[in-house]
Formats: sequence, structure tokens, C-alpha cells
Amino acid sequence: MKSRLLILGPPAGGKGTHAERLAAELGVPHIATGDMLRKEVSEGSDLGVQAKAAMDGGELVSDELVVAMLVERLEREDASEGWIIDGFPRDLEQAQVLNAELGGRGVDLVIALEVERADIIERIVGRRVCPRGHVYHLTHNPPETPGVCDIDGEALVQRDDDTEEVIVHRIEVYHDESGALLDFYDSKGVLRKVDASGPPDDTYARIHAMVNSS
Repeated sequence: MKSRLLILGPPAGGKGTHAERLAAELGVPHIATGDMLRKEVSEGSDLGVQAKAAMDGGELVSDELVVAMLVERLEREDASEGWIIDGFPRDLEQAQVLNAELGGRGVDLVIALEVERADIIERIVGRRVCPRGHVYHLTHNPPETPGVCDIDGEALVQRDDDTEEVIVHRIEVYHDESGALLDFYDSKGVLRKVDASGPPDDTYARIHAMVNSS
């Protein structure tokens, strides 16, 4: 079974959800670069200090620095049997930097989740969150009491960037950047596309089958 995996896809495509579930089943770490970056900064590691300096100066953290953090994370003992990265790389340049750093180890499989634009918009526009981070959906996962978190009783809100206008822009950015990225992995024979529309369990079953058959 392949165990060095990337899961890519559009916003609200289910990358994190499926990566976490698959990682638990395979017994390998699930690595989300945003979480990793925040952890390195909070712990004050050498790479975290460099990243914080860039952010404090109003700059983006460079691809090289993010990949350096990622490679360091992949060299830890818990990742010796494999790993699952979700949402990275986001474009061809990042993929090339990551590929160069991984060298001969490479990537076993790249799973690209495909979701129709209308489904993405519906998933995000209907999302509601509480201040403590619990997430609901007006249609698919509503709270027992409308507008109130089941767990802590806090009022649910819609994030500022969960509007249709913002989401349409994010989808366009994803498609603009992902074409060359997916071609890159397809040329290496590791790309597999998975229909991620419909119920999450159905999508996960397709991902699971893909991983087992590759």
C-alpha cells in the first residue's frame, strides 16, 4: 500500500477531513502545512523564528522555508513509515521545490479531489462556526438549536470569507494554479483523480480503494 501521499483539491473539497481519516487508518501522520507553520512559530524553532521574522515584516513565508519545515517534519521518527500532506503544494513552483528536496524518496501517490463549483459554494456558504472552532452546516450538519453551538452554547456565525463572492474567487485561483501542478504529477505517473461530490463516506471509499489498488 502506498503511504507517502499528497491530497489536493479545491477549497471545501474535503482535503483535511479525508487526509486525517486516512492517516489514522494507515498509522502515519497527517500534516497540514498551515498547522505545521503555526506550531513551528509557537515553539520558536530555528525555522519558526525565520518564518515569524518574515510574517512580522509583512512578507509571505517563502516556498523554500515552508518546504524546509516540511522536509524536517517528514524526517521525524513518526513519519518513517509514511505521511499524508493535505493542501500542499498549491502550484507548480512549490511542487518543484518540494520534489527537489525530497529527492529519491519522492511521493507515492497524489490524490486530486474533484468537486463541482456549485457544490463547493453550497458547502462553504452554508458553513457556520462557533468561537471555539466547532463547525456546522445549515443543511448537512445543523445544530440542534438554530444558531447555537450544541457543545458550548456559543452563538454561531458565518466567517467573513465564507461568502459566495469570496469563494468564487478562491475557486478561480485554485483552478488557475492547479492545471500545471496536476500535469506535473501526472507526468510522473502518480496522479489519481477522485470524484469528491456527494456524501463524504462515499468519497472516502473511493480514496481508500484508490490507495489500496495503487
